[in-house]
Amino acid sequence: MTSASIAQKLWNYCNVLREDGMSYGDYVEQLTYLLFLKMADERKKPPYNQPSQIPDKYSWPSLLKKDGDDLFDHYRHLLEELGKGKGMLGLIFTKAQNKFQDPVKLRRLIVDLIDKEDWSTMSADVKGDAYEGLLEKNAQDTKSGAGQYFTPRPLIVAMVEVIAPKSSETICDPACGTG
Repeated sequence: MTSASIAQKLWNYCNVLREDGMSYGDYVEQLTYLLFLKMADERKKPPYNQPSQIPDKYSWPSLLKKDGDDLFDHYRHLLEELGKGKGMLGLIFTKAQNKFQDPVKLRRLIVDLIDKEDWSTMSADVKGDAYEGLLEKNAQDTKSGAGQYFTPRPLIVAMVEVIAPKSSETICDPACGTG
């Protein structure tokens, strides 16, 4: 699957959630939490066999086993509890909240969109491009009202080519609004 097709699938689902009043920023945030949980689960399995800091009761399979209000409550509790954790895990989930309004749509995102992909085997470029595509679509959408500016990829490439920074140097993009 290409980064463009992944970004399009993610964006199409975002439009479904907009009907419930979820902002684009909230969607990207919730998607990030769910992808983190999914990829942590993938990394526990072969060929990676990496230990996970996520307790089993809050792991990706725990979300797949739930439905309806049980899923809704479990997801809310999972976010709260992981936010209390120490180290990087706690930082990632600090002040995390369930922004979904409908447990059916949360389940659909988990089962039909995120769980169907093997995110860990995708190249970093595909994931990065898909995420960048979401941010760019968010910034271009006039309804978002975020007032943020997104530096187009061709401009970034041109800046790097002209400046030719060394690996130890940093380029400042003063117009950057999304990072």
